[in-house]
Amino acid sequence: MKENVFRAIFAAAIGALAAYADVLLVPLCVLAAVMIIDYATGIAAAWSCRELSSRVGVKGIVKKVAYLALVAVGMVVDYLISSALLHVGAELPFNYCFGMMIAVWLIVNELLSILENLGRLGIPLPEFLVKAVERLRDGVDRHTK
Repeated sequence: MKENVFRAIFAAAIGALAAYADVLLVPLCVLAAVMIIDYATGIAAAWSCRELSSRVGVKGIVKKVAYLALVAVGMVVDYLISSALLHVGAELPFNYCFGMMIAVWLIVNELLSILENLGRLGIPLPEFLVKAVERLRDGVDRHTK
């Protein structure tokens, strides 16, 4: 019974998020995917270096949840700006600017972390890929200042 209640709440929350943030749905799904991959490669790298720790693992999960909270803060800021502008009779041609920037910034950082984890595993990384992701990070940082 409790399991069905949790499933219903989870489905309702995901549905509400999808309806509210239709523009951000794809970046949020990509962010969730790279967070999972980063966590898995981080565990694999820690295991291979004999540094596996449940405390560090829990800290990583908390950090990933905080990333999602950061995107939510960006979405709220976008909503507040949009609502305030509508209240005074102005309108923006775009929505979810801050939420999108935060999501993209986090995706790029997660990609760098994945590459670092793979490097710790001893996997040879193509230099062009590392430089491309670093350029993405620098570009996002430069354009969001």
